[in-house]
Amino acid sequence: MNERETAPSDRAGRAADITIGVCQAVLVLVFLAAGSAKLVGAEEMVKAFDDIGAGQWLRYVVGVIEVIGATGLLVPRLVGLAALGLAGLMTGAVITNIVIDAFSLLAVILLLLSVLVAWGRRDRVGTLIRPGTVARATGPTRSRPGLPRR
Repeated sequence: MNERETAPSDRAGRAADITIGVCQAVLVLVFLAAGSAKLVGAEEMVKAFDDIGAGQWLRYVVGVIEVIGATGLLVPRLVGLAALGLAGLMTGAVITNIVIDAFSLLAVILLLLSVLVAWGRRDRVGTLIRPGTVARATGPTRSRPGLPRR
């Protein structure tokens, strides 16, 4: 097979990687903008957190988490973990919106995109949790002395 002839599975894998990359870029932009707006005290953010009734301290906490999560999405080693954290944050946002009767389609979309990126980059989460596991699993090893290498 030459460069122009790629297997369908290779094309599908590449398309999935591009799709996850685009979702990742969208999440970075949205969470940097939203987190920054919360941290600088944009009027609509202040009002939104007043409506929740938990106090403005929560606005700062959520803003910091969003900015850190967006930054983590830019670091290849941290992208899966950052997306997982943002999915958790957005799960809380969706639940909060349901409880205060202010359903937000944007929160649901951001949750789904975060889950998609976390799933698509799940291999990177595994290497953070169990460093060296991938290298050991793919590197030459012997299961017992005297057996040939795999």
